[in-house]
Amino acid sequence: MKLDELRDYNASLLQTTLFKDYCPNGVQVEGRAQVLRIATAVTASQRVLDEAIAWGADAILVHHGYFWRNEDACIAGLKKRRIAKLLNNDVSLLAYHLPLDAHAELGNNACLGKLLGLTEQGRFGEQNIACLGALAIPQTLALFAEQIGDVLRRTPQVIGEHDKIIGRVGWCSGGAQGYFEAAIAQGVDVFLTGEISEQNFHLANETGVAFIAAGHHATERLGIQALGEHLADRFALEHRFFDQDNPV
Repeated sequence: MKLDELRDYNASLLQTTLFKDYCPNGVQVEGRAQVLRIATAVTASQRVLDEAIAWGADAILVHHGYFWRNEDACIAGLKKRRIAKLLNNDVSLLAYHLPLDAHAELGNNACLGKLLGLTEQGRFGEQNIACLGALAIPQTLALFAEQIGDVLRRTPQVIGEHDKIIGRVGWCSGGAQGYFEAAIAQGVDVFLTGEISEQNFHLANETGVAFIAAGHHATERLGIQALGEHLADRFALEHRFFDQDNPV
């Protein structure tokens, strides 16, 4: 397919124009016009670029791309090396941030809920990207945390009484620890996200609502893979996911 067709299809699918984001969504670096092979990754790191280009990718789709709000706009150093790699190989970079968190089927939060057996019952938070739901069978916090560790391949950080029974869950992938108070207001038993801040510890202990930090990278592997698989199936593209392990 043509690059502009891929760009336009993704913009419609993910409804990118509806989001006020911290970075541009869509084509961030333009490469060759024809796309047959797509690579996906969580973050457009140098290693991901090197491996995807060596594989023969025509376009690389990521959740974390470039040109973030308030970052230095100068194309120098690390940014120069990354962008030069793409331009010198005529490979496109497409990035989808909040739209990929929020999508009802392919989004990080939708995929994370399905993976953990959660039934989504509503949304909350900025632009409704965070989810509310319930476990089919209530279980202890310890068992729920163990399940999270198994499916995400990373031991989560857990704040709360391990024998507490968990039924109602709030969750949002990545760095959504700032939504903890909003989740508490929704009546959840536990809030699951990628990262934890110092104040979340005290809030969890003083409210009795558990907090689980399962890793920013680990909770955001799912959406970009789902998008890549969807595009490969729909447009007969070759797709490969490149996972650079990240303990954060």
